[in-house]
Amino acid sequence: MNIKLQKSSIKEESSIQITGSKSESNRLLLLQALYPEIKIENVSNSDDSQLMTKALASSAQEIDIHHAGTAMRFLTAYFAIQNKREKLISGSKRMKERPIKILVDALNQLGADVSYKENEGFPPLLIKGKQLTKHKVSLDANVSSQYISALLLIASKLENGLELTLKGKITSVPYINMTLSLLTQLNIETEFKNNIITVKPLQEKMKPKTLTVESDWSSASYFYSIVALAKIGTVISISSYKKNSLQGDSALANIYKSFGVATTFKENTVLIKKTAKVDSKTTIDFDLANSPDIAQTISVTAFALGLESNLTGLHTLKIKETDRLEALKTEIEKLGGQVKITNESLHLSPSKNIIENVVVSTYNDHRMAMAFAPLALKTPIEIEDYKVVSKSYPTFWDDLKQLGFQTN
Repeated sequence: MNIKLQKSSIKEESSIQITGSKSESNRLLLLQALYPEIKIENVSNSDDSQLMTKALASSAQEIDIHHAGTAMRFLTAYFAIQNKREKLISGSKRMKERPIKILVDALNQLGADVSYKENEGFPPLLIKGKQLTKHKVSLDANVSSQYISALLLIASKLENGLELTLKGKITSVPYINMTLSLLTQLNIETEFKNNIITVKPLQEKMKPKTLTVESDWSSASYFYSIVALAKIGTVISISSYKKNSLQGDSALANIYKSFGVATTFKENTVLIKKTAKVDSKTTIDFDLANSPDIAQTISVTAFALGLESNLTGLHTLKIKETDRLEALKTEIEKLGGQVKITNESLHLSPSKNIIENVVVSTYNDHRMAMAFAPLALKTPIEIEDYKVVSKSYPTFWDDLKQLGFQTN
């Protein structure tokens, strides 16, 4: 099912409440399953977090996590330490193409019993839960940080804790730091020194604690894009956010200065304001190794404003819901842009015109749908499979209508 967006203009001032961060929610949901004394407020209403909640509560032997990559990785580690419990975890066709060997190898090095039911290195997985006594393991650090976080989240429940050595350049460091910060808030002792992360086993009973999930910065990116494409003076306030966020995508506040967008923090609200027109000769250059999930949004913003853009640090995009680099190239070129990609970068040439009424394919990827939607401020556009946004942001289209976007 598609949604047709008319060429729209938005209100000069708007306010949006965004649901809790999917990244924080899924980490805390797993920790809550390990330590029921934890209470969580402002949990994400995303499909991924709902799937995570359901899977953790399920007594069934087989679990289908559909497209939820974070859930696949975190649950693999979780069920590996559930002594004498056996689980088969599977997912969508795309999930069966997303690699998980690095995590499985690390768990098995620690003494786990995780095996492949179909293709070596890929889900579905058969997990026979055990008590793990080994505590030293190493893995390549230049792939998804979710492998690392999956191990860190279960580490305090291992008999001897965990000493994790990361080999090579570390990707998405803010997401690793997010995991460690949440552990620290629960009085779990951690250390991240050079390329070695240590997590001590929790020696005493977890004390009751309530943690509030910050709203999702990845979801905020679409409003930054909207403001960047709107007229000068347009303001959108989004909540609830922290100035010193744990989320890597909070880099938006700095990145969007290049698009003439100013950010002001006011209590738990962020005010996003279009303050200046961007010179057409501006080139957008960013290394997004620490925040790859906002690459699609930034690319579309630059294209809509006719700016040249060079984005690097994108090597993890090839193993997301789709190959996001190929998908961006295909869809931007349908709209009249010129894109060159490598395995870890994207170059966008400046373009003067946007082709109208293009149907944008979304490839079962929520971020493709949401990243291209702001183009309706410039031209009529149609988004394929628009309900895919429920993976991370179920109320996205309602919130766009609240701003003034019009649909057919």
